Amino acid sequence: MKIKRFIPLMVIFLIVVSSVNTSFAQKVPSPFQYNSPFDYQRATGKKITTFKEAPSLAELVQQKKLPPVKERLPKEPLVIVPVEEIGQYGGTWRRVAIGISDCGIIDTRLSGEGLVRTNVDGTQIVPNIAKKWKISEEGRVYTFYLRNGMKWSDGAPFTADDIMFWYKDIILNKELTPVIPSWLTSEGKPVVVEKVNDYTVRFRFQKPNGIFLWQLCYDGIYSKPFAPSHYLKQFHPNYVSLDELNKKAKEAGFDAWYRYFSNRNSWQNIDRPVLWAWKVSQVTSTRVVCERNPYYWKIDIAGNQLPYIDRVVFDIVQNAEMVNMKALAGEIDMQLRHIYLSNYTLFMENRGKGDYRVLMWDTAAGSDPMLYVTQTVEDPVLRKIFQDVRFRQALSLAINREELNQLFYFGLGKPRQASIISQSPYYDPEWEKAYAEYNPKRANELLDEMGLSKRDKDGYRLRPDGKTLAITLEYCSFPGATTSDVMELIVKYWEKLGIKVALKLIDRSLWNTRMNANQLEASAWCLDKSMSPLLNITWYVLVGPQQWAPAWGTWIATGGKSGIEPPEDIKKMVILWEKAKATTNRVLRDRYIREIFNIHKKNIWMIGTVGELPQPVIVKNNFRNVPERVISDDSLFTPANAHPEQFFIKR
Repeated sequence: MKIKRFIPLMVIFLIVVSSVNTSFAQKVPSPFQYNSPFDYQRATGKKITTFKEAPSLAELVQQKKLPPVKERLPKEPLVIVPVEEIGQYGGTWRRVAIGISDCGIIDTRLSGEGLVRTNVDGTQIVPNIAKKWKISEEGRVYTFYLRNGMKWSDGAPFTADDIMFWYKDIILNKELTPVIPSWLTSEGKPVVVEKVNDYTVRFRFQKPNGIFLWQLCYDGIYSKPFAPSHYLKQFHPNYVSLDELNKKAKEAGFDAWYRYFSNRNSWQNIDRPVLWAWKVSQVTSTRVVCERNPYYWKIDIAGNQLPYIDRVVFDIVQNAEMVNMKALAGEIDMQLRHIYLSNYTLFMENRGKGDYRVLMWDTAAGSDPMLYVTQTVEDPVLRKIFQDVRFRQALSLAINREELNQLFYFGLGKPRQASIISQSPYYDPEWEKAYAEYNPKRANELLDEMGLSKRDKDGYRLRPDGKTLAITLEYCSFPGATTSDVMELIVKYWEKLGIKVALKLIDRSLWNTRMNANQLEASAWCLDKSMSPLLNITWYVLVGPQQWAPAWGTWIATGGKSGIEPPEDIKKMVILWEKAKATTNRVLRDRYIREIFNIHKKNIWMIGTVGELPQPVIVKNNFRNVPERVISDDSLFTPANAHPEQFFIKR
């Protein structure tokens, strides 16, 4: 069966109006977690008196190969509230990945274990590895209190020493970290991390950092502020002679100790201890296997140590189409990664045969696709045209968003401008509607007002230098629901304005190279991360070579040493963001962020189409505790925000 990425509208209509088998799926509990058994008892009056474990672990305890479960858990394990019911132990969670690197989500999207994390929709910070924290000196100092007795997957204690090793031996080592990440700096200086005692650490910034907790929920998941020091010391020159280490590195096939260290600190290293629910145990070219962590530090409300599921297995395939084929065949237990909305009708038609249900999670995509003309494009004539707000307004008004929604998204999306989604506390309905109506007449008037009224023999508008107004729109297969059919129709909308558009689908690595080099004239992406700008602001404030204006972002990132100096509105947004980061006053911080968004609303640097699209989630009927609806987004590391450790396979 070949999966098609375009379905006739009538078929779509018949499927969408049919009943959806999600009757067993439940809403996310509130609260989803309690910080300790004591907190659970205080809130509910119910006491957790004993701890239980998976039968396979109980056997190892009997064989004296593992200590009892009570000794493996911290003194205050975090308590998870199951979505539907107390789960059953056992089974294998079958997933499919595109290449080995795609399986790296085991320590991000399938865990999301940072010092702190957000709640399910990204609106609040909740405890995680750190059971509590204290903010002092107006946001300059953050003190974190760890869980006493927490352990790595090999049983070694997890303490403040693991944070100090990460700080002193990784972050401050120039060979391992040539450039310290910006979220760990202030006033150009790295954060100072201090050990208070075995279970308390202090992060000290030069100036107030009001969003550090939020940064820990995003940047702190990708670049975790801790490492298994007891294991990694054997690969670091601060603990082993450099000559001996270089010899080991060479024997392992590496030309430098720091490359060898990075390899040993990779998720693919089956010997590296972890804090996640599952630890990688096998990596081959066709399969990656992850086994339960016997020292995982979370329990359910009945005292059962999590996770419920024994192992996670990734079968590796060549492309996303094969992922979707396996989903249709019922060979995936639960997955949303690489599951196309455009295949929704096929998924619905094959539910019975594949013995699965289709859940529809809400994406935090403000637009899919989001379009832009590069503000810093190399061609000076195009640059002047692109930087005229009337040109961007015209491109936006020329798009028939409702037609796109019905033709390609089953009418399930929301025609809108590229902006923060409606579930966000920063939602602005005026921004959502700004120049988002279909008005080709006004679009043509705006282009005429710009002096682009003259046309060539083929009917295309002429630039001020007499050349045909032609744009190359290069894009790649980016994450999201967009297909080539969508892009081709958008090109037709713009060509009706008299703009000649060449559409080019290119490889993602080439696209990245060209974007960073400021070589793209126009492009598109999915405007994800549009729920909470505190988790990731990069779409809305140029803190580096961002897509719609790479050279402006480079100028900002380098302090004016390279790139192109941006206009005052861009500089003002950077200043507002610095103010928002520096305050712990939520009201003041939100005011600064709204000012940033007002500048966007005025300028329309990013052009929206259809947003807030649903994300299909394929779930086998016996795969339980999966919420019916959650917000799906990169900044929330979905499905980590649905707590996969409480998923289970019902027998």
